[in-house]
Amino acid sequence: MRSILNRGFLFLWACLVATLATGQPYPAKPVRLVIPFPPGGSNDVVGRVIAAQLSERLGQSVIVDNSGAGGGIIGINAAAKSPADGYTILLVSVGYPVSIALGRMPGESLQWFTPVASVATGPSLLVVPAAMPVNSVMELVALAKKKPGELNAGAAGPGSFQHLATELFRLQSGIDIVIVQYRGGGPALTDTIAGQVHMNVGSVIQNLPHVRSGKLKALGIGGAKRIAALPEVPTFAEAGVPGAEANNWWGILAPVGTPPAALGRLQQEIAAILESSEARKRFELEGAEALRMSAAEFSQFMSAETQKWTRVVKEAGIKVE
Repeated sequence: MRSILNRGFLFLWACLVATLATGQPYPAKPVRLVIPFPPGGSNDVVGRVIAAQLSERLGQSVIVDNSGAGGGIIGINAAAKSPADGYTILLVSVGYPVSIALGRMPGESLQWFTPVASVATGPSLLVVPAAMPVNSVMELVALAKKKPGELNAGAAGPGSFQHLATELFRLQSGIDIVIVQYRGGGPALTDTIAGQVHMNVGSVIQNLPHVRSGKLKALGIGGAKRIAALPEVPTFAEAGVPGAEANNWWGILAPVGTPPAALGRLQQEIAAILESSEARKRFELEGAEALRMSAAEFSQFMSAETQKWTRVVKEAGIKVE
């Protein structure tokens, strides 16, 4: 009898241990945040702001994994193939729907992931060299229409956000300009400052320091509203070119099938991070702001962005090898 009781006790104990092991509250180990771009860019800046605070709030390390090759495609595919257990999450930006619009990623790839949370957004900024004889968006548009095909704009390479933002502005304003492709946003900006390029539609993060130094003039914000860093600069819509809004944005996804408990905890903590003064100040410094949406709203937002950039790619005839 005692032997039977002992065996029964050991069985129950084994069951209890197994239950405790599998029923540990999330997270029980470090979380990997895949950033599908190299260190130093806007994706990396935003991702690390979130990772640092998320580590504190979860009580587990959030390890940043920069998978920078392939223009984001390699990192996105790697995250999609990771176990759907809540321990791999992915930072995405406007580059994701742009990749779909360009045919670099399949449209159905949006179904590989479950939206976790939107994080931040930052608009584009139209700048011209300090010596350029225009002081407003409509003065630039008038000059371009007076000299069709003579003005040029710098872009960070075919298919880049900067390229598509410039194409969208060109389409909505009805101007005929030449878009010069560079091997990155830095060289394009350098030539804009030097006056070899007449205009540049880049990120606020990139252009703002040179506006403050007086090397560039800011003419218009490619967002829905003005920004605190440049309150005197009107939006494109206010300046007379509605529909040219081009915002970069960032959000978090998880592989489809991630447990609801893990998703709920991540959503709760990221929402708290976005309300923190630390995150707000850091985003403002980078020319961005918190982007608050429900998971369902973020999913709809990504679909709308994909449709928007697909239209721009089609109307502009953009093809990327």
